[in-house]
Amino acid sequence: MRRALIKNLSANTLQLIINQLAGLIIFYIISKGLDKDSFGEINLALALMLAGFNILSFGIDQIAVRKLASGENPQNILPVYLCHVLITGFAFYLLLFLGRFMFTSLSAYDVILFIGAGKLMIYFSTPFKQSAIGLERFKLLAGISIVSNLVRAIGLITLACLHQITLINVIIIFIGGDILELTVGTCLFALNTTFPISIQWNKNRYTALIKESLPQFGVTIITSALARFDWIFIGLALSAAKLAEYSFAYKVFELSTMPLLAIAPLLIPWFTRLFKDGNQPDTERLKFLVRIEMVIAAFTIVLINVCWAPVIDHITDGKYGGVNVLTIFMLTLCIPLQYLTNFLWTINFAKGRLKMIFHAFVITLIVNVIGDLILIPIFKNEGAAFAYLAGYIAQTAFYIYKNDLKELSRALYTCIICTACACVSFWGAKYLFTTNWIAVAGSVLIYAVLLLATRQVRLTDKDKILGMT
Repeated sequence: MRRALIKNLSANTLQLIINQLAGLIIFYIISKGLDKDSFGEINLALALMLAGFNILSFGIDQIAVRKLASGENPQNILPVYLCHVLITGFAFYLLLFLGRFMFTSLSAYDVILFIGAGKLMIYFSTPFKQSAIGLERFKLLAGISIVSNLVRAIGLITLACLHQITLINVIIIFIGGDILELTVGTCLFALNTTFPISIQWNKNRYTALIKESLPQFGVTIITSALARFDWIFIGLALSAAKLAEYSFAYKVFELSTMPLLAIAPLLIPWFTRLFKDGNQPDTERLKFLVRIEMVIAAFTIVLINVCWAPVIDHITDGKYGGVNVLTIFMLTLCIPLQYLTNFLWTINFAKGRLKMIFHAFVITLIVNVIGDLILIPIFKNEGAAFAYLAGYIAQTAFYIYKNDLKELSRALYTCIICTACACVSFWGAKYLFTTNWIAVAGSVLIYAVLLLATRQVRLTDKDKILGMT
């Protein structure tokens, strides 16, 4: 069993690394090779398709994983799930195609149609990927998941070497990768499982699956809206060029939260054991852990902001650095709040407080959407970044207010202090030093001194970290 677990973890980790690296290559090549309007149109199309197909899943994807993991017969789930994606996918794309005759003034609509055709193939492949997860076939999942990004990355590298990065060529590469994922995914699933791939309409099973997924459907809608509402609104209300600038900053911001992605999965089982049977946890250990998280999160603010303009302008030929200085600053202010809300979310999830978590998502969505609608037309990309920050501030305040471990309420002060130290560090270094790399070293040194002065880092912390391991 232990050997199987290590094998699964290795396969899953490998596919995550490959997908992240391939995604980074794709993002960099098209952002540098395309003009801002073309890059923005592609990102608008991707944002719309991500939101659309996530909502079309109805939350069935997660329910299918849970049912398969609990030992239910895949033949009772997979054929019905395949029916769902085929019916909803074709219906959605038909509406999308008919919309071409209504939105004739939207110049990006042809791009949306082509990108949508590719994403439809990805949507059709989701039952195979979700079934692989539920059956704990992570090697199979890796084989299906890496195809599209790997093909795109190789194709775009080839085009870049030939100096043929154009909007049409990029779209062809995207569609080709998506079609190949569906083809390879279908073949791999058929070859590596004993379950025949069949599409069977069963009204009773489908109705039961929809009813079971309805509570998750609400969360799916909210998370889909939160994920890309700002992108979509900027693309429609402002311009493709402004979306290109914002999406570049946002993508870097997403990549900067990789340490959180590494930490978050470890917290869930640990907190679940910690709060099992209503036990009172060691609040001192929790306070220490959240303090260390805040130090790491705020350090990310320092590095990104002090390096941003010189590094990004250098690698993008001046397209996305200076123009995004204020936008990336406000987005990075969200990073400590993300760490803190994830910490508090995990505690409440471990306690089974799912209704409260849903309310937190609703509040975040309302604040974010209202902020976008008001601020984007006035302040453009900076308004979107501030609305995103406001949403996280509201979510953090809600979690702190609902927190029943009063000792953790002071975590908000730790978050504010570490964030303030980070801002003073990189702004101070920028004014004190004119050489970029000296400014980087200076900001790190100032940050370390401020952390020691405010006792956010202490000499005894090393022993505590060793004690936790």
